[in-house]
Amino acid sequence: MTENAFGAQDAPGPDSAFATDYERARERFELGEYQQAAVIFAELVDRSALEPPLHGTTELRLYLARSYYHSAQLARAEEILRAMLVDNRDDHYALLLLGRTLQRQSRHEEAKPHLAMAKLLGGYDIDGPDLPKD
Repeated sequence: MTENAFGAQDAPGPDSAFATDYERARERFELGEYQQAAVIFAELVDRSALEPPLHGTTELRLYLARSYYHSAQLARAEEILRAMLVDNRDDHYALLLLGRTLQRQSRHEEAKPHLAMAKLLGGYDIDGPDLPKD
């Protein structure tokens, strides 16, 4: 048994293993070890799909996409971000990251609407297109 932040005892088990792996992945990410972080986050996303989640997987998938982006695995980042936007098309950070991912692949025209929406929804101070005014 381990003590949690509230002083209560946590029983060892799948939840504590998941939390430990999550913290390990975040540490790798914060250290700039994006490829290693991506491997762990991908495993966590897969595991969360098999276990009844207590929370959504949005944060995990966003970390995974960011890890892919920073390690230049741009096609993988794009795939994760597009899937996230199917679930929540107003996720301004996912829109921003998708736009930047497309730009890094020299797909500037395709990036424009995503960056414009990110700018509109998230208030980002980015150089990029505004949405057309009708």
